[in-house]
Amino acid sequence: MPIKSIVKSTGGYLPEKILTNQDLEKMVDTTDEWITQRSGIKSRHIAADDQTTADLAISAGRAAFEASGLAPSDIDGVIVATTTPDQTFPSVAVKVQAALEIPAGLAFDVQAVCSGFVYALATADNFIRCGQARRILVIGAEKLSSIVDWNDRTTCVLFADGAGAIIFEGQEGADDISARGIHSTHLYADGRLRDLLYTNGGTSSTRTAGHIVMQGREVFKYAVSFMADVVNEALEENNITADQVDWLVPHQANIRILEATAKKLGLSMDKVVMTVDHHGNTSAASIPLALHEAAADGRIKQGDLLLLEAMGGGLTWGSALVRF
Repeated sequence: MPIKSIVKSTGGYLPEKILTNQDLEKMVDTTDEWITQRSGIKSRHIAADDQTTADLAISAGRAAFEASGLAPSDIDGVIVATTTPDQTFPSVAVKVQAALEIPAGLAFDVQAVCSGFVYALATADNFIRCGQARRILVIGAEKLSSIVDWNDRTTCVLFADGAGAIIFEGQEGADDISARGIHSTHLYADGRLRDLLYTNGGTSSTRTAGHIVMQGREVFKYAVSFMADVVNEALEENNITADQVDWLVPHQANIRILEATAKKLGLSMDKVVMTVDHHGNTSAASIPLALHEAAADGRIKQGDLLLLEAMGGGLTWGSALVRF
């Protein structure tokens, strides 16, 4: 029987500070109505000044670890998706590895911005399928508040901080859609579109992290098209239809993108896990945070078929079909 990468456990962490739209009204020229209409966001979590991305990742990883019933020696590797690392090097992943007392093994970061968690999940799946690892802790973690221009009302209202984690474990499973685990992953990037969403800084250019710059209208157009295409590709590869999917777990960028993508796929919003209203856009953390929240509150149950999808700066995009 083939090896499948199954979800062993999930975890999440959100910083204590909550920034509401009413708070933002006092900081920039904006209104709760304007933010809500364009994004669906009402509040978001912001990390403390002395909290790093690694701190968030460690907390989420610890939660997933404690829920798994595993010992540190049972974990073969750590992959962290992030675009806001603590330092140029070492990686956030090695800090998580050390903090959770996971023994020597693979540990590295993946950078695909908002698509990062799907990229990291696909990478972990390949390590597990080929037998190079049995269990991998995969984390999406971001401190986007550190690269937001708090005077730019078009971006500062959107982005937020947090971390979500999943432990994947290799198990033998049937080679059909009924088996638990990751069934397929689909990854893309088109660097010709990189100027639609980027930071205006970097270690080898300005020697600063820079701030997020976004052409929102163009990003929206591509997001709806690319995400629908990559979701349809997952359905076609697995020979299923959208009505067989129990939950769409998308990157939480914007409620209008979520609604447009669901409509294009003929999916009811009742089947879409939505956290953007109270999480904001947490980039690579958004999918694992949404999945963890929906699993923790009982919406997502073992055996449910999940379709994960995201698009981010690069532009990058991807999807994964997972039986929970």
